[in-house]
Amino acid sequence: MAVRLAVMGAGLIGRRHIGHIQTEACAELAAIVDPTPEAQAFAAGLGVPCYASFADMAAVMRPEGVVVATPNALHVDHGLECVMAGLPVLVEKPIAPDVDSAARLVEAAERAGVPLLVGHHRRHNPVVARAKQVLDAGQLGTVVAAHASCWFHKPDSYFDAAWRREEGAGPVFLNLVHDVDLLRHLVGPVVSVQAMESSAQRGFAVEDTATVLLRFANGALGTVTVSDTVAAPWSWELTSGENSAYSHTPESSLWIGGTHGSLTVPALDLWRHDGEPDWWNPIAADRVEAPVADPLALQIQNLSAVIRATAVPVVTGRDGLDTLRVIAAIKQAAATGRTVHVG
Repeated sequence: MAVRLAVMGAGLIGRRHIGHIQTEACAELAAIVDPTPEAQAFAAGLGVPCYASFADMAAVMRPEGVVVATPNALHVDHGLECVMAGLPVLVEKPIAPDVDSAARLVEAAERAGVPLLVGHHRRHNPVVARAKQVLDAGQLGTVVAAHASCWFHKPDSYFDAAWRREEGAGPVFLNLVHDVDLLRHLVGPVVSVQAMESSAQRGFAVEDTATVLLRFANGALGTVTVSDTVAAPWSWELTSGENSAYSHTPESSLWIGGTHGSLTVPALDLWRHDGEPDWWNPIAADRVEAPVADPLALQIQNLSAVIRATAVPVVTGRDGLDTLRVIAAIKQAAATGRTVHVG
């Protein structure tokens, strides 16, 4: 039997969740929660009820789970409403606008025994799962370095919404958080960061470009650059093919280097020398194969299975909190010019 899910927030990402809920056999769209007239009209077109608030919905009906896809600043309040009602909840990334409020939500869910999932959907991608298998099998040897590129160009119209020009809405919080989560998932915990930011291109209160240095607990070092003012093919959106709204390039946006080999992601080119690792020896790549599947669809499947108690969350509230700790450290390092230790 399909799990009955409500979606809070019928914006861009909310509608993508709604689309997957409607197409996945494991799920059924029970309601939309959004106070805007646009959401009311959208819900009417789908033939599902739309409520202005969680309380309004709770007074009439009870879904089996909730997807929170509201603006970042509302994630904690809306997540807590679900937790207090005992409803398993998937909260979009970032889990919260700051670490303290994120911790409050995570701890409340743990105390209540309510499943809390976080929308770092890339971890659901079979390409990422395959990369993780390569790393865990030791095929790269000792991981020494990693780099993520998050370069793309947002159009001027993107910033017509005032909140996108305000502090907390820059590409570090909205975009780089995904890449940091991937690096944490693949390479391991981050223990310290250094960073620089610039808003020189647009002059908004938010950054448009940032460069980050990461030190991982296992001794590996990482570099990350993000900019929403660069016309380039090297971002996850353009390399992964996850979202048909973006062009799909044959490039990669993540590189992981070890003593025995290196791996590109999402292309999954595994580079190794012929014989012993030696720059005099020929080097060539083998393509690691991975199935193709939409990670947002797999995320809905995971939420449904968690509700049915047949699976555990792929991305827990703690995962989302730990990734946010790194993002907060990056912002602090950029503001102070100092090395910041995570957590």
